[in-house]
Amino acid sequence: MYRVQTLNQIAAAGLARLSQNRFQVENDAEAPDAILVRSASLHEKELPDSLLAIARAGAGVNNIPLDRCSEKGIVVFNTPGANSGAVAELTIGALIMGSRNLTAANAWLNGLKGKDVDLAKEVEKGKKQFVGPELYGKKLGVIGLGAIGVKVANDAVHLGMEVYGYDPYISVEAAWNLSRSVVHCVNLSEVLSKCDYLTLHLPVTPQTKGFLNASAFASMKEGARLLNYARGELVDEAALLDALDNGKLAGYFTDFPTQALLGRSDVMCTPHLGASTPESEENCAVMAADELRDYLLNGNIRNSVNMPTVTQERAGGRRICVLHRNEPGLINAITNVTTEAGLNIENMVNKSKKDMAYTMLDATGTFHPDLVEKLAALPKVVRVRVL
Repeated sequence: MYRVQTLNQIAAAGLARLSQNRFQVENDAEAPDAILVRSASLHEKELPDSLLAIARAGAGVNNIPLDRCSEKGIVVFNTPGANSGAVAELTIGALIMGSRNLTAANAWLNGLKGKDVDLAKEVEKGKKQFVGPELYGKKLGVIGLGAIGVKVANDAVHLGMEVYGYDPYISVEAAWNLSRSVVHCVNLSEVLSKCDYLTLHLPVTPQTKGFLNASAFASMKEGARLLNYARGELVDEAALLDALDNGKLAGYFTDFPTQALLGRSDVMCTPHLGASTPESEENCAVMAADELRDYLLNGNIRNSVNMPTVTQERAGGRRICVLHRNEPGLINAITNVTTEAGLNIENMVNKSKKDMAYTMLDATGTFHPDLVEKLAALPKVVRVRVL
């Protein structure tokens, strides 16, 4: 029986994937084997030795201490693409609403309620202040072509926009899904200088924090409009405000409000609504639960942000799972221990991700109780499980 702790409300459809005869799911589970989380921060939380995995029901994992998890052999999963439809729709909605100043126009119109005025005349007189450009024929730069970025780019093509895409690390799957009408740019400056609208769809990493800085804003087309429905930290706020104040940017539309952004006529903020749809919450919960279940029961790793992707069908016998540092000689050391134990390896796979690696093998024979101890005693081995 595996104990799964939930730190946020998780959609029932996801919890239903964790069968009651194999999993015990509760909010305050002691010594949990796994954690299901959405937005709760784990940076100050103690990570017990029992903890094998954390699954984030969403794409971003900035609320999880990845380095600490890797050191303890805790696999961290996320759910890329599960909320892509919701975020892409919100981005396209903001693109239209922001360009046409719809939220400001609505707020102004609501301000006339109860006033003794000729509403029709006020509307005709006041609407001029909310004039905004059409999207058709304009250039949109999509920075980051993952699941969300690809959907935004394809949708913008259907709106009649000329779409430019930039992502030096685009995956094969994303490339296959991207419309042939999207112009692939090999350098960022080309996108910044050409486009009337720019939209960010990048993860926050040490390399992308403050990705759009003063230099980037200086390279943008005069009067461009920027959308950020990825993460607020991607934009240097001081440089952003300066670009808005001097007219370099005509508008900023974001899902990540700050005090400095609120109340500005050239900024449209939403309260982090990107994944706030019933469909998205259910998709993320189901995907996160499935990832945990497959890892806990079968040792397979899919969609981990700190460990390599490793999956294989069972070949009989018991499954040995070894998380270890990505250093020479460890695979040989692992197989030597299993051979000395009299086990026959039926199937084996090894993959690495940066400085971490994962070796998984199916073996037949008599398993002695000290096998795990012998494998765990190998230098640079972080965690061993026998399933």
